[in-house]
Order: sequence, then structure tokens, then C-alpha cells
Amino acid sequence: GRLGMVPPRGGVAAGGSLSGAGAAAETNTAPADRDDPTPTTAAAPAGPNCPLTGEPVPGGGPVPQRSALGFKVDNYPTARPQTGLNKADIVFEEPVEGGITRYVAVFQCQGVTLVGDVRSARNIDIGILGQLGHPVIVHVGGIIPVLNNINNSPLVNFTLGAHTSVITHVSGRYAPYDTYTSTTDVWNAEKTKVTVPHPLFTYSTTIPSGTPAATVSIPFSSYSMVDWRYNPQTKAYDRFYGTIPDNLSTGTQNSAANVVVQFVHITYGPWTENSTGGLEVQANLYTNASGQGLVFRDGVEVKGAWSRSSLGQPTQFKTTKGSTIALQPGNTWVELVPDTISVTTTPGTSTTGK
Repeated sequence: GRLGMVPPRGGVAAGGSLSGAGAAAETNTAPADRDDPTPTTAAAPAGPNCPLTGEPVPGGGPVPQRSALGFKVDNYPTARPQTGLNKADIVFEEPVEGGITRYVAVFQCQGVTLVGDVRSARNIDIGILGQLGHPVIVHVGGIIPVLNNINNSPLVNFTLGAHTSVITHVSGRYAPYDTYTSTTDVWNAEKTKVTVPHPLFTYSTTIPSGTPAATVSIPFSSYSMVDWRYNPQTKAYDRFYGTIPDNLSTGTQNSAANVVVQFVHITYGPWTENSTGGLEVQANLYTNASGQGLVFRDGVEVKGAWSRSSLGQPTQFKTTKGSTIALQPGNTWVELVPDTISVTTTPGTSTTGK
């Protein structure tokens, strides 16, 4: 989508229902894989840790009293390389129409001078961001049913079409891949939005028991053949497309302390998203929703399941025995993978959400 104005924002309480031709109601209730690791018990280090990373605040000091920002960032091949994702606390990768993926890059504890390129919103963004209280969703517009649903959700709707002063057009980039902004500019424009999000995950420095996982392959489509490779030196997973490093515009490779695979059941429609007839991707992420889940950290795969009861509640990732799966303190990428896709690991196994 291109820049677009939206109607005034409406408000409902966190956890409230969406109005309009809203989200799909399908729930993935497939049983989880039975591999069940020993749960972790060590607590994260004491101190003022960032709610969305479990790490101390960069530069020290208290946790910033501000809402999370969720930037819609393109991942069509011609939109690469992106900018600013390495400073995000959490990056969600979502399937959208036509087999492509798009990001929701969430910033709260630290900012970045340039993030983008920024693209349009999708209905699935409400489910992704609703668990962060009253986050600000930053985008360039969207189709009317999606915008209506955002306006009737707990999200703060920040379309760049209504805030053109915060837009930066980067030299060498061309429409629609040339719209960027900064976290500072958005936070300054929304100074009254100070709902600090609750933590989404539990953190522990104890390495869990599980299956060794040196690589994680997620074949979203021919546009996004994602590979994560564990780097023992940095204790993080580096991101590739096949053998090609997924580098940002600065040359920094995308990497994550934690890679979380959340298998979701998707449907298509009822709305058309583009001129070629691509239908909106829908997924139930919060209405008594559940499915299989995989957590990768410290070179280890932990298998389990995810569940979520309402929009305002965080997604729970637990072993099949009911123990919470703890993440390594640091940044996290959450891969929302259609449950028809097989995720393979080496050494390891192949898993689908079915």
C-alpha cells in the first residue's frame, strides 16, 4: 500500500473485541511434538531489564516510560536491504498475500535513527501487537476494513500519510520502497503514549535441554527461503536466504538471540489486498488460540506449544508438560509460519504445525 489517510482513531479497552469484518476465527489445535526438554529454572539477572529483551537497558538507567512501536517493514525481494531491524527488541515475520512476508519490527527499550522501508498494515498485525498493551503501529495506510479494525482495537494508529513531517525518503530508493522514518520522531509525535508493555517472554541464562540445532530452515516461499544458522561465537542465530547473508543496508547481518517458530493456521480473504487479486491473509492469534511452537536458542531446539486466550494477553510458549520455555536474554525473531510448511533443522528433524 501507499501513503493513505485514515479516519480518527476509536478506542476500546485492552483485550476488547474487534469490530467490522474482523479477524478470522480459526484455531489451530494440533497436538504438540512430544519431545519435552528439562525446563529451565534460573532467573534473569536482577535490575532494570528491558521488558521485551530481558537485558539491561542500553546505556544504563531505568526502562524508558514509553509505549512500544511496531513498524510495518517490507520484505519483498526488491525492498531489501532493510534498515534498522538490528535495533528492534522483537521482530515478527508474518505471511501476507502472494507468498511474500512482511515484518513488524518492535522497538521499546532503544531506538534507531532510520527504520524502513515502511509499508502498509495488515489485519494480522492487530493480533501480533495487541499483546503489547497500547502499542503504536507505524505504517503507510492499508485497505479500509483493516484500517477500521485497527481504529477499533487497542493499537494506536500512526499512518505516515497523516504525519508526513516524520518521513524520510532515502536516496537511491524508489517508490514504493523509499519511505522511512525514525523511532525518535514517532515517540516525539506520540508523547502521551506511555503504556510500557508487559514482558512477552520469560528469560533465563540457563541453556535448556533439547535437540541440537545448528541450522533452521523455513521455506515461506520462493521469495523467502529463510535459513537461520547458529554462531557459537556470538551465541546467536544469523539470518540467511539460502547461502546469502540477510544483510541490512549498513552491512550488518540480521541475527537473533532467540528464534521462535509459531505455527499458525491461515485462511485467505474476504478482502483483496492488491491489484492482482491477492487475498488478505488471516490467522487467529488470540481467541483461545493454540498451535505447535519451536524455540531456538544457544544452538538448541526446544519443542512445545503456544497458546493465547485473548487479545491483551501474551502468547505462552510451553513444553508439553506445561513448563514455560525460557528465552535467552536478548533480541527475538518470531516466525509466524503457516502450519502447512515444514521447518527443518540440522542436525535435527522436520516439523510442521499439523
